[in-house]
Amino acid sequence: MIIKTNELKTKIKGAILEVTLDRPKANAIDLLTSQRMGEIFMGFRDNPKLRVAILRAEGEKFFTAGWDLKAAADGDAVDGDYGIGGFGGLQELGNLNKPIICAVNGICCGGGLEIALSCDLIICSENATFALPEIRSGTVADAASIKLPKRIPYHVAMDLLLTGRWFDAQEAMSYGLIKEIVTLDQLREKAWNLAEILASGPPLVYAAIKEIVREAEDLKFQDALNRITKRQFKTVDHLYSSEDQIEGAKAFAEKRDPKWKGK
Repeated sequence: MIIKTNELKTKIKGAILEVTLDRPKANAIDLLTSQRMGEIFMGFRDNPKLRVAILRAEGEKFFTAGWDLKAAADGDAVDGDYGIGGFGGLQELGNLNKPIICAVNGICCGGGLEIALSCDLIICSENATFALPEIRSGTVADAASIKLPKRIPYHVAMDLLLTGRWFDAQEAMSYGLIKEIVTLDQLREKAWNLAEILASGPPLVYAAIKEIVREAEDLKFQDALNRITKRQFKTVDHLYSSEDQIEGAKAFAEKRDPKWKGK
């Protein structure tokens, strides 16, 4: 089920879901918005017809400033119920084995950057800027403190976490945080082009990749490899028993494009 609200717009085209955050002026996320985002991404996860999602935001200045401090001042507790999937609907959503593309326009800070880090691919506009300013308000960027040192060099991550300083798209690119920098007017089109490429690919392989990457994070290399070869990952077992596995081999042998069914 796809949930539509005034603050969250969804668009479905083929196997692609686009989710647009629209909460002027800063696209900040309060508890209710977070809960609805979780419902949307849960619906995406559980819908076999959908293969790829895009997360973007309206406007030019803000992707999202993260946690809505005005809502917090009005009573939203920082440790309140963010809904299924945690803050922004993505950070703690289990078994999300489909690719998520994040298209960042403008300011992406605090919880906004943490949401972007929860996506699989990030592209951004030239005017994108990033920061983890929680340190300046006396709190911790919890998800970023876990994820960032695993994504970029430790000392770079600690610099960003400990100072809360801003960095631009080019610097983010130099760390490998983002895939591509485009002009603002190209951003949405580029996200859709990338989504269409992924949507034409093998969904069962994507699912296996995401589960392996997620679960192997806490495993030794040989232990993770043994779990793959012994088909102890659910997605891997499904893949190796699937029609798509046979189709891929046939298509290669017959020198044609495969027709993926996702089963």
